[in-house]
Order: sequence, then C-alpha cells, then structure tokens
Amino acid sequence: MATTNTSHCHIDQPPARLATVRDDFPIFQRTMHDKPLTYLDSAATSQKPQAVIDAITRFYSHDYGTVRRGTYLLSQNATGAFEGVRAQAAKFFNAASPEEIIFVRGTTEAINLVSQSLARGFLKEGDEVILSAMEHHANIVPWQLVREQIGIVLKVIPMDDRGVLLMDEYDKLLSDRTKIVAVNHVANALGTINPVKEITAKAHAVGALVMIDGAQSAPHLPVDLQDLDCDFYACSGHKMLGPTGIGLLYGKRDLLETMPPYQGGGEMIDKVTFEVTTYEDPPHRFEAGTPAIADVIGLGAAMNYLDGIGMETIAAWDRVLVAYAEERLRAFPGIRIIGEAPEKSGLVAFVHEEMHPFDLGTILDRAGVAIRVGHHCAQPVMAHFGVTATARVSFNLYNRREDIDRFMDGLAMAADMLL
Repeated sequence: MATTNTSHCHIDQPPARLATVRDDFPIFQRTMHDKPLTYLDSAATSQKPQAVIDAITRFYSHDYGTVRRGTYLLSQNATGAFEGVRAQAAKFFNAASPEEIIFVRGTTEAINLVSQSLARGFLKEGDEVILSAMEHHANIVPWQLVREQIGIVLKVIPMDDRGVLLMDEYDKLLSDRTKIVAVNHVANALGTINPVKEITAKAHAVGALVMIDGAQSAPHLPVDLQDLDCDFYACSGHKMLGPTGIGLLYGKRDLLETMPPYQGGGEMIDKVTFEVTTYEDPPHRFEAGTPAIADVIGLGAAMNYLDGIGMETIAAWDRVLVAYAEERLRAFPGIRIIGEAPEKSGLVAFVHEEMHPFDLGTILDRAGVAIRVGHHCAQPVMAHFGVTATARVSFNLYNRREDIDRFMDGLAMAADMLL
C-alpha cells in the first residue's frame, strides 16, 4: 500500500525504467500558449503513449472486424485479440479467471451495472448499503437511484478532517441488514488510500458484498483482486493510459452467474423468442451489443505498457511526486492542503485563502500548466471541508519534479497578479 513519505522528496530523478517514458507520449512535444505543456490532471484522464495510439490505428487500418459474429478471418482474428485482452486483464489484476472480467464503458457504467442488476432480486426494501463520505458522484447517485426504485437505506462512513475514514464508525454501521458496501480504493478529491482489504473483510463477516471503485487505484497501485477478496472492482481505461469509452468490471464468477443482465440486446443472449429469452453465461451476459472493440485493443496495449514499467515502480515514483508537491505547497503562504491522510496516492488538492481555484486554474493555463479546479464530482467532500471547490494537481508515470516546479512558478505568478 502506497504511503506519503517526505524522505523521498529529495530524489531528483525517476527510476531508470521511468527515466525516458515521457518520450513515449507524443502530446508532450507540443506547447500550450507557447509554453511547454505541464500536464497535472491525470486523475481526470491520463495522456496516451504512442504504443496505445499505434495499437488502435493498426487495428482499424489492418485488422478491423466485428467480434463473435463472423466466420471470416478478420472477425476470427478480432475475436481472438478481443478475448485476449480479457485474459490479459485477469492476469493484470490477478482475477481468478477471464470470465470474471466484463468490458464496460468505464467505472461509472460498472457501478450502474452492479447496482441495477442487484436491484433486480438481490436487494429489497429496507436493505442497507454503506458508502463512504469521500465517494465520487458515480458511487453515490447509482445507489440513490436504487433507493428511489426499491427503498433501500443508504448509510455513510464518516471521515475526519485529514480525509481518513473512521473505521470505528464503520464497525457501528455494519449489521445483518447490510447487503452491500461500496467504497473507493483511492479518493479522487483527496488522494486518500482507503483500507479496502479491511473494509472487505468486515463486510464479509456480516454477509455483505463489496464493490470497490478502483478508478484512481488501477493507474497507480498494484491491485491483486484475489488478495483484496472484494466481490466487485471497477476501473476506467482512460485513467490508466488507455482510450476513453472503455473500462473493466471484475465480479466473482459465482456472483455473476446469479445476476440478471443490466442491458438487453445482441451478444448477451442464448435464445430469443417473443415469449421468453435466455441469456449467455458471464461475462457475455453483461455485454449487450457490439462492444468497443478497438478501445479494448487499446486498453490491452496500455496494460502491456504498464506491465513493462511495473506497478511497484510506478507506485514508488508516485509517492515521491505526492510528497514533493505537498512539501512545496506547505511552504507557500496562504495554502491549505485538503486531504492530509498519511496514506495517499496520485494527487494533492488545496485551496488558497485569497485566490479562487478557478482564477488560479485560468492563470496557470496561460503558463502552460494544466490542473483541475472545481468540486471534482465529489460535492459531499467539498461540504465536509467547508469549501465549494479546490485546485488539484495529479500525477502519472510521465511526470517529473520539474513539472511541480513549473506549477509552483505559475502559482507564484498567480499570486503576484491576484494579491
């Protein structure tokens, strides 16, 4: 599990395996407002290496065909490549089998799939679903929709002012009425790494299922699904160097076999009549219609790229960047860091006592520095900390200490202009 350790922040250069990766990302060859691009918004979406771009182009140019529907060679080859990425994903996350991997549009669709499928028989009125106080809207609103549909009860694990979940309070929320616990692995507005293995074990002890939002952990941390033992895990390809419009849902095979489909259409059926339809086995039961074939191929290339670096190496460099950013920000007058958990990954969020985040973001853009400002689709988090918006700098494997230095230079320029 990644931790923030300021002893790392005086390392000037990334490990050898990361030293040249920036050259693999063509977007860094361009400028913004005649300044070198300093991209610090990877928590929103990551940039793409040439290997991913090439894989998608090659598929469309030379190998394109539909999957699971044609007897011709292009279709057969496309099907083999498509299903190969499913097997690759199972290995990448250490799922028990490829049949536990479902292709979806992203984390949001994955959570909607799980919540709506479980609402069709598993959940009933009065059942309790536990969320955390630091969830992205994508792990709040789908469960609220289920509450409106069937009358479940939502409960929330509170957090302290560091952005750390209060596990003693979580213990008090658990009961035999708890059916699902749905929490993020890494909080997108705070960077907190949550103790999801402990959360899962405690939920299982009362017979509840666990849904983990892995959108922010998959790009930064080694994830071993069999070790975590969660029942469902979701992530988005575009945050882990892959294309937009593709993501993964992991579900334990025995659970998937009991769940009804989320959507209906081609590919997910066994037999259709006007009287009754029977469905495919998982995972295809949950993949209605023609899938995002090229994007799956691109996601496979992204996982290959990450594997070539090593997730442990990526996690270690991430700790350096987070620690260095926090050190520089704490030394800047008027800054309040939002989220100071001892275990963080991928990002630092902050406010300035006199500069509005939107003004700051606009001025930084003129300096070629891209950061995220706003509520980060986490308005309950903003309410907890008494703010309406924060500025957020977030990292990926292509970032360097120099990026943080350029950001700090831009912050000083903004202060000169606004204060």
